[in-house]
This record gives sequence, structure tokens and C-alpha cells, in this order.
Amino acid sequence: MNYILKKSNVLYKGKAFNLKIDEIEYKSGNKGIREVAVHPGGAVIVPVTNERKIILVTQFRYPFQKELMELPAGKLDEDEDPLKCAERELEEETGFKAGRIEKLGEIYTAPGYCTEILHIYVARDLTIGNHNREEGELGMQIHKFTIDEVEEKIAKGEIVDSKTICAMYYLKNLSGFDL
Repeated sequence: MNYILKKSNVLYKGKAFNLKIDEIEYKSGNKGIREVAVHPGGAVIVPVTNERKIILVTQFRYPFQKELMELPAGKLDEDEDPLKCAERELEEETGFKAGRIEKLGEIYTAPGYCTEILHIYVARDLTIGNHNREEGELGMQIHKFTIDEVEEKIAKGEIVDSKTICAMYYLKNLSGFDL
């Protein structure tokens, strides 16, 4: 590191993240400000049916004021194990439970200004569970596609959600998923 932290202040404490402002000084003597969204992280699930279909959801995303197609995912509760979060979000958003869940990897969503780390899992041997959607998820729709269909939707710009694109890369290239 070529700087020292002079001052750190949490300006905002929110439900999804906190906003921290750090004042730093470089070894050269120049000063700088770093704005950091402090986020607890989350879990992303790639649900794969016995027919080798990928389950995606469509949900309204407020910041963009439109519906996006993406994989089920959710924010970690305080001190929550990411695997437990993945299991909870899978059932909450899709109505399925997994017989097997394996971690594929993790991604840093926006390392220039945010501490969010998303843990990516593949869920197999799915059985019907119970939906337990939050109020903002009530209009969520479920879709099932082959991996080729998902890749086509990514290529056409129909899927633009970064966690979904990254998770599909992990599934196809690093998991040993039999296509």
C-alpha cells in the first residue's frame, strides 16, 4: 500500500449496505477520499433440474425500473454462512430445495467502491419446497432453459445481470457440468 488511512467515517447505515468515507494520504503527501459501500455479501444459486435445465427468475429491479432475468440470489444476513443463504434463497425464490449444493466460486461485484462478495453455488437434485417470497419479490416469475439457451440470451443482451453471467461461466467451465 502506498497510502495511510487518516480518517474513516460511516456516513450512512442502511438496510442493504452502509456508506463509509475514508480520508487517505499517499506517501507523496497527496490526499484522497475513498467512498466505500460496505455490503455483507450474498449467495447466488445455479439451480439445475434433472432434465439439465437452468432455473432463472425474472424480477423487477428498482434501480433500473425494469424486470431483469437472473439466477436466484440474496443478501447474507449478519454472520450468516453463505451456503445457508443459498439454500434459503433457492427455496424462497424458486420453491425448490436442493439435494446437493456445491460451491463453484465467488466474485467481487464492484471492487472499486464496494465490499460485496457473492458466493456462487450449483444446486442439483431439486425437489419441491415452499415459496417464501418477500413483498418485493411477489411478481417474480420462474423460467427453465438449457445452458445453450441461457448463453444465447446472454449473447443477445436479454440477460445482462453480471452475477448470472459469471455464474454461468463457472458452471460451464469450472464445475465439470455435463453438457
